[in-house]
Amino acid sequence: MLFVEEPTQWGLRGDPYLWRAMREHFASTPLPSSVLEFDQVIAAAFEQLTMQSISSTNNFSVKEFAHGGMSSGGIAPEFWRAQALPLLKKRLAQALIDGEHINVNIPTTG
Repeated sequence: MLFVEEPTQWGLRGDPYLWRAMREHFASTPLPSSVLEFDQVIAAAFEQLTMQSISSTNNFSVKEFAHGGMSSGGIAPEFWRAQALPLLKKRLAQALIDGEHINVNIPTTG
C-alpha cells in the first residue's frame, strides 16, 4: 500500500528504480507499528539496496538502477528525506489510523 502509488516527481533518474526496488523489498513486510520503527526499516532497506546511507549529503549512483543515459542510476538522498519519506509516513499514519494490518505494498480492496 505504501509504495503502490509512485510520486509524481523524482530527485534523480535512479530514484524511481530505487522506489520499485523498495516496493519489491517490502512486498511481504507487515506495516510497522510506529513511525520510529518505519524510519529504521526504511533506512536499513535504503542502505541494503544502495550501499549508501539515507542520511548521505551527496547524490550517488547505483549501477543496478542505471538504465541508459548520462545521469542514469543517480540517487538523491535529499529527495528521499524531504519528499519520499514524508509521503510514505503520511500513508503509514493513515493506514495505522484506519487500523489496517496489511503489508507495506499490498493495496486494500473493498
